[in-house]
Amino acid sequence: MKRALIAVHRWLGVPLSLFFALWFPSAVGTMYWDFPTVTPQDRLARSAPIDPQAIAVTPAAALAAAGIDGAPADLRLNTFDGRPVYRIASGRRTVVVFGDTGAVRGDAAADVIRRAASRWTGRPEADARMDAVTAVDQWTVQGALRTLRPLWKCTFGDGQQVYVAGATGEVVQYTTSASRLGAYLGPIPHWLYFTPLRQRQQLWTSTVIWSSGVATLAAALGLAAAIWMSAPIGRVPYRGQKRWHVVLGFVFGAGAVTWAFSGMMSMDPFASPPPAAPPIRLRDPLALEAFAARTPRQALSALAPSRVKELQWMSTLGTPAYLATLDDGTTRVVPIAGPPRTTFDGDGIAAALAAAGATVRTLDRYDAYYIDRHRRKPLPVLVATTRASRVYVDPATATVVATYGPGDWSKRWLYHGLHSLDLPWLYTRRPLWDALVIALMAGGTALSITSLTLAWRVARGFRRSPSMPRPATR
Repeated sequence: MKRALIAVHRWLGVPLSLFFALWFPSAVGTMYWDFPTVTPQDRLARSAPIDPQAIAVTPAAALAAAGIDGAPADLRLNTFDGRPVYRIASGRRTVVVFGDTGAVRGDAAADVIRRAASRWTGRPEADARMDAVTAVDQWTVQGALRTLRPLWKCTFGDGQQVYVAGATGEVVQYTTSASRLGAYLGPIPHWLYFTPLRQRQQLWTSTVIWSSGVATLAAALGLAAAIWMSAPIGRVPYRGQKRWHVVLGFVFGAGAVTWAFSGMMSMDPFASPPPAAPPIRLRDPLALEAFAARTPRQALSALAPSRVKELQWMSTLGTPAYLATLDDGTTRVVPIAGPPRTTFDGDGIAAALAAAGATVRTLDRYDAYYIDRHRRKPLPVLVATTRASRVYVDPATATVVATYGPGDWSKRWLYHGLHSLDLPWLYTRRPLWDALVIALMAGGTALSITSLTLAWRVARGFRRSPSMPRPATR
């Protein structure tokens, strides 16, 4: 039985040792470098502020130009190519209507694409080399970018690369020399984001799930075999590389098991219930007539001299208001009547949550479920807790910023807790968290190196001819 256990561990460990040698050191890279991506917040931060005097089209006229009847799901005013635009969401489509002419935005011309890339990078348009992206590359392997065409890449001499969607003229991906290097040191090897594999979504998903699942089994068998062999005699019955492998396995084996298992859980291999819904509906359907007493121009003027990047139409608990995002990233609520304020009616939101059967409290620091080591998530927030769910609401924007339902609890601890060690007592204490994670990853890397050495010896043994005499051992 003992020999069978060791044999199974060896056969599983040989092909997986390379995976472990990739995963452990690259995990350190993921602590400090992300895979390049462009978020709506990035686009807003780099966009021009809205010029109230340039708005010549009413929201109703914009909806008519977009061919949308009834209330839109979402309505925002920001800028595109230096001009005000209405972004109108209805169903699964979003229509962009210019706020100065009422024209619906079509495909972007080459000069618009160059201007978008130039504004994004701060480099002259003439410095851009514009190439059509006809196939998936390393930086367009994720999400909708795999199929987004036409797509144009503008490359600048300082290493900046901007990907612009030809159908919209919007920047959808952005990399620099530093961000590309960071991705190669961290996310790409750690997530197996290699282009030939990642562009095949189902194959990539299966590879990550099965490799991490089998790695969990191999690590668990190795730890069990080490204990079984050493416990009766009180010492490691090996010398050289095997001894180091067993010793490192004793120290870091349990971590390797839980870490490989939690990596598999990141892919959600088991069916889980949908995310928790708020105990009440915070947003009401938009009724544009409710905003007639204060036009977008007047709302922007009420915030002067602040520069506004975006104006969003909202109706929260029956009260219409604009939500403005300023150029410093902060938000202001502009009611239909009265001066702007920094937040929605937090007491009203809390009362409505409580009336729906939730226990409500205000959270002014991160807790075990609402946590962010980069401290980008908003605080304070309202926490609405029921027997089956937990919902976090930002009163400054009347937005649900995090939810936990029945299927999320295990992922919180079995994935994030075990994989990132974002434990409440540790995660916010830096550099203690950094030092502990780096030490564990260094130990796992050393364990992987000894495994690779032993795997190489096994492979050499298979290549040796059966008739060839083995060298004498001492």
